Amino acid sequence: MHLNDVCETIRINDDAVRDVQSKMLPNETVFKGAEIFKLLGDPTRVKLLYALSQRELCVCDLSAVLGMAQSAISHQLRVLRGAHFVKFRKEGKIVYYSLSDAHVSRLLAMGVEHAEEQ
Repeated sequence: MHLNDVCETIRINDDAVRDVQSKMLPNETVFKGAEIFKLLGDPTRVKLLYALSQRELCVCDLSAVLGMAQSAISHQLRVLRGAHFVKFRKEGKIVYYSLSDAHVSRLLAMGVEHAEEQ
């Protein structure tokens, strides 16, 4: 920590503190939000979500796109499905995956946009 990074005196703005405290998120929302970011903290899951943001794909297709074993892809898809990030539909013997909704798509797009600005 640099000396310029902190206040040089202790002076609390009570109005500002009360204002922000009244707008703070409930703990349950904070914990759920943290779980979302934890899920997005895995590069494989980000790649899977990005691939699925392009189009619906089956596990075989995702395996070929990412150059990974189908078992590894299936494991990550189970995690993403459990978090409601992806959904699936079965057509005969093939299971197709897609993003669960526009929220996931927007969250991914914002993360990519922010990363590209760095």
